[in-house]
Amino acid sequence: MNQPTIKLLPQHQQTILSHAESVYPQECCGLIMGYVADKVKIVVEVIPTANAWETEADNFTQEINQTNITSPASSLKRRYAIAPQVMLQVQREARDKSLNIIGIYHSHPDHHAVPSECDLLYAWAGYSYIIVSVQKGIASDILSWSLDDHHQFQSEIIDNIT
Repeated sequence: MNQPTIKLLPQHQQTILSHAESVYPQECCGLIMGYVADKVKIVVEVIPTANAWETEADNFTQEINQTNITSPASSLKRRYAIAPQVMLQVQREARDKSLNIIGIYHSHPDHHAVPSECDLLYAWAGYSYIIVSVQKGIASDILSWSLDDHHQFQSEIIDNIT
């Protein structure tokens, strides 16, 4: 089985990295619009969004409390959420362009670009999850992940289109 791949232009990656650095030490987040061709995700547009965790946290707290996740539920430094109305708006825009939301990106301030327990708890099958590690305000690593059939993250190749 081939490793999953997501293809994006250098400017898409730069948008993600710049967004991550600009909101440090908080987590950034955004949506990835594109399509799938021959099992490869092709990015057409990257949409930075506001981190709505402070207003959306109550929608997640019960599930977090039922797990062993111990970090503070109210921290924009360790959590992100995209407001439901933003998701709907971008879904409509994608549909109007004959595209789909194919992923979500976010940053991990002063942590590695690997999914957290909370990331796994809320991940959706079929999406790519691009995570940027931001160390002391500078974006360092960028990795992509997708869920396998057992709801576990597997690494995804990021292929920069030139």
